[in-house]
Amino acid sequence: MDAPTRALYVERALWPIGRGDLRFWLAIGLLSALVAFGIYAYVYQLQRGLWVTGLNQRVSWGFYIINCVFFIGISYGGAMTSAILRLTNARWRAPLTRLAEATAVAALLVGAVFPIIDLGRPDRFLNVLLYAQVGSPIVWDVVAISTYLVASLVFLYLPMIPDLAIARDALGARAKLLGKVYSALSLGWTGTPSQERALQRGIGIMAILIIPLAVSVHSVLAWLFAVTTRGPWHSTIFAPLFVLAAVLSGVAAVILVIAALRRVYGLQPFITARHFRYLSYLLVALGMAYLYFMISEYLTEGYVLEQSTAPVLESIFLGQYAPAFWTFAVGGLVLPLFLAGLPGRFPIARACMAAILVIAGMWLKRFLIVVPGMAGPIMPWEWGRYSPTWVEIAITVGAAAAIPLMLIVFFRFFPVMSVHEMDEVEGVHAAPPRMAPAFAGGD
Repeated sequence: MDAPTRALYVERALWPIGRGDLRFWLAIGLLSALVAFGIYAYVYQLQRGLWVTGLNQRVSWGFYIINCVFFIGISYGGAMTSAILRLTNARWRAPLTRLAEATAVAALLVGAVFPIIDLGRPDRFLNVLLYAQVGSPIVWDVVAISTYLVASLVFLYLPMIPDLAIARDALGARAKLLGKVYSALSLGWTGTPSQERALQRGIGIMAILIIPLAVSVHSVLAWLFAVTTRGPWHSTIFAPLFVLAAVLSGVAAVILVIAALRRVYGLQPFITARHFRYLSYLLVALGMAYLYFMISEYLTEGYVLEQSTAPVLESIFLGQYAPAFWTFAVGGLVLPLFLAGLPGRFPIARACMAAILVIAGMWLKRFLIVVPGMAGPIMPWEWGRYSPTWVEIAITVGAAAAIPLMLIVFFRFFPVMSVHEMDEVEGVHAAPPRMAPAFAGGD
C-alpha cells in the first residue's frame, strides 16, 4: 500500500469519530425511539405480568426464546467470521474484522437479555445464581454465555490497541478527554517488536479460543431443547444444526452491517465487491451444509414417525405451520443460495438481498422449532395456541434496533476499520500520518 492510499485508509477508519451530521442524528433518533418503545413495552409487562403476552400454560416459550437463540446465533456468526479469517490469514480480512467483532458483541448483549425478559420477574434470575445445580441446562447456558461474552469483548479490544494509539496521535490536543481515554486504552502502545509479538500472540490465542466457546454456547442452547420431555425436540442432531444455523445467520448479518457502514462512512475504496463475493461464497457453503443437516433431521424423523413427533411434522409440512415452513425453505434458504452463488452483475446488491432473506428465514426457522414443539399435542388432538401480542412484537423490534444503535454509537468513538491489521497484511509499517483536514474529531 502506497502512502496516499494508506493516508486515505486512516482517514476513512477514523472519519466517524466525533462526527454528528443530520443523518447521524436522524438515525440515532429513529433507532432510539424504537428501543424506547421496546423498553416501554417491557415496563408494561413488568407492571401487569406475562398475561399481556401470548404465552400461556401450554406454550410457555415464544418470541422471547426465539429471539434469544436468534440474536446469540448472529453473535456467534460474527465472531466465527472474524476468527476464521484471522486463522486462515486471509489477506482481504483487514477492513472487515472489526465490523464483524463489534456486531458479535452487540448481538450477544441483546440476545442475552431475552431469558430474563422471558422470566416475567427478573429478580428470579438470582435463583439461578444462588441455587445453581450442575445438572441444569439453564446453568450451563449462563456459564457458557457469560464466558463467551467476556471472550468476545477481549477479542474486540485486543486488535484495537494499536488503532487507539493512532487515534490518540491523530486527535492530539483537539479532544483532551477522548485523547486521555485513547491513551489509557492503548496501554502505552508504541509498536515495538516486543509489543507486536505480545499482541499477535494474544489475538491468535483468542481467535482459537473463540471458536470452541461459540460452539459451546449454541450447543448448550440446543441441548436446552433436546433434553426436555418434548418429543419433537428429541434430536441428536440439534447441536450441530443450531451451530450451523447460527453461523449462517451471523454471516448474513455481517454482510448487511458491512454494506450499511460501507455506504454511510465512505468505505467503498477499501470494502469492494470482492469482499462481498467472498462472503457470499461463505454464505453458500454454510447454507448447503445447513440444508443437508435439515434434510437429515426431517428425513429420519419423518421416516420413523414416532407418535410424539408425527402430529408436529404433519403440521409443519401440511398443516397450520406449512406456510411458514415453505416460506422459510424456499424464500429463506434455497432462493438466497441462488442469489449469492450465481455469478453475474450486482454482486453487492445480490449479497445483501440474500442476507436479508437468510436472516428472515432463520428467524422463521427458530419459530418453527420453538412454537410447534411447544404447541404439539401431549394428549391426542389437544394443540396449544400461541399468538404474540403487541408487547412481544414491540420488545422484538426494539431489540433489533438496539444492535445498529450500539454499532453507530460505538464507531463514533472508535475506529471503524483496523489500520494496524491493514499495515500487517500489506506489509506497510510507516509511522501513521496526521489526519487530513476533513477529519473532525471531538469529545
